[in-house]
Amino acid sequence: MRFMKEDEVKKRNRRSIVIGLILLAFAILFYAITIIRLGGDVFNRPL
Repeated sequence: MRFMKEDEVKKRNRRSIVIGLILLAFAILFYAITIIRLGGDVFNRPL
């Protein structure tokens, strides 16, 4: 079994963080688009 070098681990961790941030940005983007398409009154409707 091959163990990863320290710089490889740092690169993998950095790549994982970047992928996570990209996924978070997409989630926020889809949420914002949904709210814009539904209109601002979606928060004022009765539950």
